[in-house]
Amino acid sequence: MEPIRYFNRHTGAIETEQIYGEGFLRWAYGNPLGTLALAALVKRPVFSKWYGHRMSTPASASRIAPFIARYGLDPAEFAEPPTSFASFNEFFYRKLQPAARPIDAGEASVVFPADGRHLGFERASAMAGVFVKGQRFDLPALLGDAALAARYAEGTLVLSRLCPVDYHRFHFPAAGTPSATRLLPGPLFSVSPLALRQRLSYLWTNKRTLTRLETHRFGTVLLLEIGATCVGTIAQTFSVGSPVAKGAEKGYFAFGGSSTLTLFEPGAIRLAADLREHSATQTELYARIGSRMGSAA
Repeated sequence: MEPIRYFNRHTGAIETEQIYGEGFLRWAYGNPLGTLALAALVKRPVFSKWYGHRMSTPASASRIAPFIARYGLDPAEFAEPPTSFASFNEFFYRKLQPAARPIDAGEASVVFPADGRHLGFERASAMAGVFVKGQRFDLPALLGDAALAARYAEGTLVLSRLCPVDYHRFHFPAAGTPSATRLLPGPLFSVSPLALRQRLSYLWTNKRTLTRLETHRFGTVLLLEIGATCVGTIAQTFSVGSPVAKGAEKGYFAFGGSSTLTLFEPGAIRLAADLREHSATQTELYARIGSRMGSAA
């Protein structure tokens, strides 16, 4: 399997992803024996629950310092010092200093909801060849609602992929009033490109949550969080029906890689130029939460 490369908005360079658990992922999604294990156990919520429990034990805290050193994280960004976390999971969904993720102040802008690698599509219905040629996106299956999918088929879609090394809280891309969150149950396959190159449908069959954000400028924005292997928890921390500011925290993922998906009504926004440019060549754009994702059309 080819390495995963992306364009980093903040450094201006093409970079190669450091994949946490790379050996296991390549075995599970590229080896016939791994495929059998995947079908029998790894995709099942019980596996992720078991692994998540391991990452919540006091003994797991010994993994924090080596993880920070290996992946070059900056503890100065953390809201609490590394030694304050009672487990690896507490560290994993840590909060950051507000100054570490400034929110774009433009009145007409929307911002990325998470740190991650992003792909943007001006028309959701035109998505094709995501991660590998021949794969098309099934919006009705993703939303679990054919009528809702028809309403957003010509809308703008942004897929944001979080790796285990990333900050794992997700935020609102615009100001508005959020609805209650709907759970769409499913298995927990990996959402790494190593897995999605084999089967894109993991994105719309995995466990996922859906929230509607009513905004003044961008209409109703659909916000989805997609679980993945070893992500047994998608926690929502906002108050239903209470107005939120652009960039306000929405929730967090417990241990593992995962994704968010933001879907706008037709004609609501225009994606940022670098996101359009790199997505056109199927190259993910790395950008942090709070940086500009697009602007009002």
